[in-house]
Amino acid sequence: MRALGIDPGTKRIGLAVSDLTGSVASPLKVLQRSRSRRHDLAELARIAREEEADVIVVGLPISLDGSTGRSAKAAIAEANQLASVVDIPVELHDERLTTVIADRSMIEAGLNAPQRRQRVDKVAAAIMLQSWLDSRRHQDSGS
Repeated sequence: MRALGIDPGTKRIGLAVSDLTGSVASPLKVLQRSRSRRHDLAELARIAREEEADVIVVGLPISLDGSTGRSAKAAIAEANQLASVVDIPVELHDERLTTVIADRSMIEAGLNAPQRRQRVDKVAAAIMLQSWLDSRRHQDSGS
């Protein structure tokens, strides 16, 4: 089962993909938002087909207190819109602190600010997708 992870932002969309076994997530690319939501959705659907994804996982930026703010509502709306243009399941997954974790890991790896800025969205998408994969594996094992 191959999964496509999406970290939707207002300016950029981070993408990650799992391996064929659904065990490991890897950063894929960063898309710049266009002026058209329809174009962005079509591009995401194209990438899902190209990557032969069986499921799309959209990051849900829930607040630390568990509430859903403006960004979370936008992610839910985008996931619903995406579900209407693809023929595979679209799921939401908590992405709290993924950008912070991604940035810290890249600092530890010695990347400078411009290098981090280019990669942070796809690395955050990979962290979110790995969390989703791990939670699925945990559910499947009955633990």
